[in-house]
Amino acid sequence: MNYELVIGLETHVELSTESKIFCSCGGHSSPKEPNDCVCPACSGMPGMLPVMNKRVVELAVTAGLMLNCEISRYTTFDKKNYYYPDLPCAYQITQLNHPICTNGLVNLKTSAGSRDIRIKQIHMEEDAGKLVHEGKFSFVDFNRTSVPLIEIVTQPDFRSAEEVVAYLTKLKSMFRSSGISECEEGAMRCDVNISVRPEGSEEFGVRTEIKNMSSLEAIEKAIRYESQRHMDALEFETEELVQETRRFDDVSGKTFAMRNKETEADYRYFPDANIMPIIIDDEWLEQIKSAKPVAVDEKAEGYREAGISEKEIEMIISNFKISKLLDDTIALGCNAKDSAVWILTDCAGILRKDGKTLNELEVTAEQLSAIIKMVDSGDINRTAGRKILIAVIEDGVDPVQYCKEQGLDRKVDMSAIEAVIDEVIAANPTAVADYKGGKEKALQAIFGACMRQLKGAGDPATIKATLVQKLK
Repeated sequence: MNYELVIGLETHVELSTESKIFCSCGGHSSPKEPNDCVCPACSGMPGMLPVMNKRVVELAVTAGLMLNCEISRYTTFDKKNYYYPDLPCAYQITQLNHPICTNGLVNLKTSAGSRDIRIKQIHMEEDAGKLVHEGKFSFVDFNRTSVPLIEIVTQPDFRSAEEVVAYLTKLKSMFRSSGISECEEGAMRCDVNISVRPEGSEEFGVRTEIKNMSSLEAIEKAIRYESQRHMDALEFETEELVQETRRFDDVSGKTFAMRNKETEADYRYFPDANIMPIIIDDEWLEQIKSAKPVAVDEKAEGYREAGISEKEIEMIISNFKISKLLDDTIALGCNAKDSAVWILTDCAGILRKDGKTLNELEVTAEQLSAIIKMVDSGDINRTAGRKILIAVIEDGVDPVQYCKEQGLDRKVDMSAIEAVIDEVIAANPTAVADYKGGKEKALQAIFGACMRQLKGAGDPATIKATLVQKLK
């Protein structure tokens, strides 16, 4: 018998905010040591009340707009009750009755063609802490407690592991390029709900949920294993399928039962009276819409039309900081392709020498555009531009002022250039003799000496032509 795979996803995304959802402690990237980013509010001390972070609402609405959702103008919070050591209040503040976004749609393109995935809802909630197990002991780290999350719940519209991976990859690109989330280091986790039914059937099969998966490779493996387990159970009666929560073991490539699947009744949801309902009026919604970033597909197409390669586009749209720097540099009048090369090749190369990545780049669009414009206008050459860029990255100098102070202006006096050439020729008689004897490499050595003495000033082509003329 042929079977059909049915999958729904619950994707938890940590939002890139400067503080937690209900207190002023730092957000996801702030903690350095265990429990160093905790206050009485997020550690569940008696008498402490939550205070809503406005930025969380704005990012949640932005995510909803990007996923074509309806935005709820009236949204509330509820308490989800369960006990676990990393949940200090013994309940999680989440949204059940009035989620922030509903009824969205995402279009996917896979080898099977184009397909629409329906978004049931997006809701805001707080994250739990983290348990660390070492030998006989378990430790709790509350740094992650109350870090803001959005949970994106789809309808059971996926029919293959390929579609799931395509969907999650698209979410990552959207949220990274828009600054909604880093989607790394556990900042994007997925619960996969799987069932199998005979092909053509309208009834759903027994559903199992695989919890807390963050690796696309592991998610794909887990789906393939679990779907085969279901099909074997239906076809050969190898076991009785029950609704349950399972975990995936990356070493064995298998899923294992954790517990029976909970229902809403198990969590005893009730409205959180400590948080007032949030009203999103027309003015606030328009502000959020006006700040909504360009859709990632549209942005990628614009880069493509500018001549930027597919590999470069992937690097740009996966990094919000770099994407914004490129867009801001283009907005200041610089060529898109040239700007991309300056960022992905020159800036990355300079940082790499110090063991750094582009995420650590501290260059403004104004600084970068000033360098690019000086090169494009012919005021300095490319070598001088790179030298200025190094000074900007390492010391934060003003590029125009540094250019003047270092005498890197390309429009130098030709008599001064000729004087340097004469001096270099006189100081290198052996190389001059080798060149006149037919050794072309000797010319490069003499030219290099000229450029070093000129410290990058002047047009290399003009300097080389003048050198050759004098040698003849």
